[in-house]
Amino acid sequence: MKRIIFMGTPAFSVPILEELINSKYEVVAVVTQPDRPVGRKKVLTPSPIKEVAVKHNIPLFQPEKISGSKEMEELLALKADLIVTAAYGQFLPTKLIHAPAYRSINVHASLLPKYRGGAPVHYAIIEGEKETGISIIYMERKMDAGDILSQEKIRIENHDDVGTMFDKLSLLGRDLLMRTLPDVFEGKITSTAQEESKVTFSPNIKREEERIDWNQSAEQIANKIRGMRPWPVAHALLNGERCKIWEAEKVDDETSLEPGSLIEWDKDALYLACGSQSVLKVTELQPAGKKKMSAASFINGVDIHSIQRIGFE
Repeated sequence: MKRIIFMGTPAFSVPILEELINSKYEVVAVVTQPDRPVGRKKVLTPSPIKEVAVKHNIPLFQPEKISGSKEMEELLALKADLIVTAAYGQFLPTKLIHAPAYRSINVHASLLPKYRGGAPVHYAIIEGEKETGISIIYMERKMDAGDILSQEKIRIENHDDVGTMFDKLSLLGRDLLMRTLPDVFEGKITSTAQEESKVTFSPNIKREEERIDWNQSAEQIANKIRGMRPWPVAHALLNGERCKIWEAEKVDDETSLEPGSLIEWDKDALYLACGSQSVLKVTELQPAGKKKMSAASFINGVDIHSIQRIGFE
């Protein structure tokens, strides 16, 4: 029986680990990020992958930094046949990557070489891509640069956001991995080098990038809102305070008003001016210090004419 070390952290990784546990392979260890404080009360919370490992009594490792740690030496001593990573969240040292007999492979949520980095699903939606996918690659010290073992596409629907796409890609990654592993272990697979001329990057999203630029077109802004939902959530400033925008779509109207201006409203939506004279229909938002609400509730609770005067920044 082939012995596998699995490394992952968020919910995206869970179906992949669970399938490995239920397969003909033996998961000899799980590695995940340390417990982190979550929420306003900063409650120390285990990762979703830790919960799976504990449930199945699999040896668990949570080094703050794996490179050079005692945990890494313990993992090397296991003499696993393969390391599988899926959104683990740390670089692996070369010594560890190449230690297993069949090396180390990564389940990455993009169609590499596009969107190397930590936020491939966010950027695929923000950039208005119509499809994304899963790439299973050999790991290298350079981020997401290894040769491709297998790849499968999936469509991004107009209503998809980061949450729905992570759910779909997680299952796609699980199934593609299970189809790929037999060929890896039997030496039947041929890997393909990534075309460097087609490389793009998707670095982790910085806080300042969450803010909406009203000079962009309504379509670009709608893509950004979907590409940052359910986290970190795009926002604009209203009276100097953050107002998160949860749900919006472009409409086929035009306007000559300044970007960010409130054009009009009805019982269900606010209509805001964007770049290129385009119009965005906002149906769900969250003013600072309040819960997420429909546009109807928002309109009923504020002096809407004052917002029409000041607009969104």
